[in-house]
Amino acid sequence: MKMRGLFVGRFQPVHNGHLKALDVIFKEVDELIIGIGSAQVSHTLKNPFTTSERMEMLMRALNEAGIERSKYMMIPLPDINFNAIWAPYVEAMVPKFEVVFTGNSLVAQLFRERGYKVMVQPMFRKDILSATEIRRRMIEGEPWEDLVPKSVVKYIHEIKGVERIKMLATNLEKNEKELQAPIRIPEF
Repeated sequence: MKMRGLFVGRFQPVHNGHLKALDVIFKEVDELIIGIGSAQVSHTLKNPFTTSERMEMLMRALNEAGIERSKYMMIPLPDINFNAIWAPYVEAMVPKFEVVFTGNSLVAQLFRERGYKVMVQPMFRKDILSATEIRRRMIEGEPWEDLVPKSVVKYIHEIKGVERIKMLATNLEKNEKELQAPIRIPEF
């Protein structure tokens, strides 16, 4: 019988830490369901990329890593913001699985309560291999490209992802409101 696992992430963006964890996970299972978390959110500083963009990044990165497409499936998982029913919600959204891979203690607890085997996802250089750090570097104009797979770097440039993140960081809406405010002419 084939063993199928579940791994959920936001992938904002996909980085080398994700790939190293996935490399370890793929050795443990025959098939992997990759849940794309916060699927309903995009174009924010924390979640700048759309679900389809994140799926494209993952497909390109896994292809670059030599992972066969038949080894995984990706399923968007919109947030429900109700922890007590999140695990049953995920069960309803994805095919059956036997084991959950996570580095999140809440996720681990929620799935253990449902009777699943939970394996701690390996973390690699969490200090720099984090999407938050990569987005920060993009905003600050610091090198970030060595923290993500080459295929993801190329794709982020194709979709002008760095420009999007920098724009989101400028708080343009606030600036536009200030520009549209009536001009006050001092009285003499």
